[in-house]
Amino acid sequence: MVATMYIDTSHITRGGKTYTRHLLRESYRAHGKVLHRTIANVSHCSTAEIEALRLALRHKEDLEHLGTIQDAITLKQGVSFGAVWTVYHVARRLGIAQALGTTRAGKLALWQVIARVIDQGSRLSAVRLAMAHAACDVLGLGPFDEDALYENLDWLAGAQAAIEDRLYAQRTQTQPINLFLYDVTSSYLEGTHNELAAFGYNRDGKKGKRQIVIGLLCDEDGHPVSIDVFPGNTQDPHTFATQINKVKARFGVHAITFVGDRGMIKGQQVEDLAQHGFHYITAITKPQIEKLLQQGTLQMDLFDQELAEVLADEGIRYVLRRNPVRAQEVRDTRHAKLATLQAHVAKQNQYLTDHPRANTQVAWHKLVARAKHLRIADWVELTVAERAITLTIKEDARTAAAKLDGCYVLKTDLGPAQAPKETVHDRYKDLASVEYAFRTCKTGHLEVRPIFLRLAERTRAHAFVVMLAYQIIQYLASCWSPLDVTVEEGLHALTTLCLVEVSPTHAPSYHCIPTPRDAIAQLLHRADIQLPKAFSLSGTRVSTKKKLQSERICSVNSAT
Repeated sequence: MVATMYIDTSHITRGGKTYTRHLLRESYRAHGKVLHRTIANVSHCSTAEIEALRLALRHKEDLEHLGTIQDAITLKQGVSFGAVWTVYHVARRLGIAQALGTTRAGKLALWQVIARVIDQGSRLSAVRLAMAHAACDVLGLGPFDEDALYENLDWLAGAQAAIEDRLYAQRTQTQPINLFLYDVTSSYLEGTHNELAAFGYNRDGKKGKRQIVIGLLCDEDGHPVSIDVFPGNTQDPHTFATQINKVKARFGVHAITFVGDRGMIKGQQVEDLAQHGFHYITAITKPQIEKLLQQGTLQMDLFDQELAEVLADEGIRYVLRRNPVRAQEVRDTRHAKLATLQAHVAKQNQYLTDHPRANTQVAWHKLVARAKHLRIADWVELTVAERAITLTIKEDARTAAAKLDGCYVLKTDLGPAQAPKETVHDRYKDLASVEYAFRTCKTGHLEVRPIFLRLAERTRAHAFVVMLAYQIIQYLASCWSPLDVTVEEGLHALTTLCLVEVSPTHAPSYHCIPTPRDAIAQLLHRADIQLPKAFSLSGTRVSTKKKLQSERICSVNSAT
């Protein structure tokens, strides 16, 4: 009987945790069959000891030569491999690589997406990133520089619609999309020469900064479908007509529901949707709620229900709810504002006492202005008597101001048979997924800004790259959710998995992939990524036209 001894390693995931076990096993043939038996459980051994056992078993016939192996070969760390390999295969799995195509332009666009996922920056930094990673060999791409990537943005802008259509068709093969989520945001610019830059309503709170407006269209699962960039002074509702035409003309959808917030879907947008046979779900403003209460269409006791609905004229439905958590937050904020104003009143009264010649009217005007700034002037009264300012709370007015705390009303033209009130409420809440996408793209992992571009079409292509990168981030987040690691941390760990250049003394050198450590192995396992056993480099190298040395010389000369 001939037996072969080996180390058997397996990874088991239970309860969100991954366990690794190592067994010393033996394979032998008996009665014409190959059988296995376990000799010992060596899971308690360290990684180095396990590898030592494997090495000894591989060279069990010539153990005396093991001590001289390190003298016969030279090992050298190569370029980073793990992150590029993982993100590339996720892009293929999601259909992004296929939608971009196999041309050089498509591969350059794919590298821009992968570079945005791994390390955010300009086109110049994307080239420098490729210098440190096996980008060209994984993607099958020839040499390029930053100018090639800028020119590639022109191609990507022209091909964006076709690429979005391919991704949409691929996604709807298994499940049709019946509902779209749409929202807009703005992103400020540091420069002044971008063709789309304009002053407008700045959500970032950056006064004096020009901006662009970005509209993101997602399906009901929060998966991005399309992105548009508008001039910075474009009002939110004016971006909506573009989405209606896109869904009907390009995606070929004829029965769909749009979900947008109260500032997005208004009267004109409702009419546009009705003309195309589309439906909508939106929210109404507080003044509109108060008007419906005055008209008798809504009653305050409806907000006491968990979720109420009212059928109004012309097929309109209102879905009502009071959020107790939000209501408590508003009450706490109101109390905090009142305490702030009371502290200012006490401070001004003390000042008037300490300074007999101080003007009481000046102090009174300051407090009135403060009350207006805190937006509580409607239910507080400030009076002056004998050089003392008194703050009085108007209880009826405060009660009236608090009656709609935590209340919100949704509006839709979907009938009860088409969508129950619970479905209407849940779909509107799905807008949070679009807001999360904006946070990730703007200030989170992907950082759409700073935007190192001037041309309008290149700016739109840059936003499209960020959207495709977000699809990959979204997928990796779902894969790694059981692990105690963020996507950014996981990608950083994968960048440490590098190729190893093996140079034997009397043979050609080659590259191999080392066995990843446990943390990286878990990341690969959860994402279902298989590393190749061997990988050859073509020798393709990229380089930047702009060199850091010249930049440093210019900065030194200007400083002196």
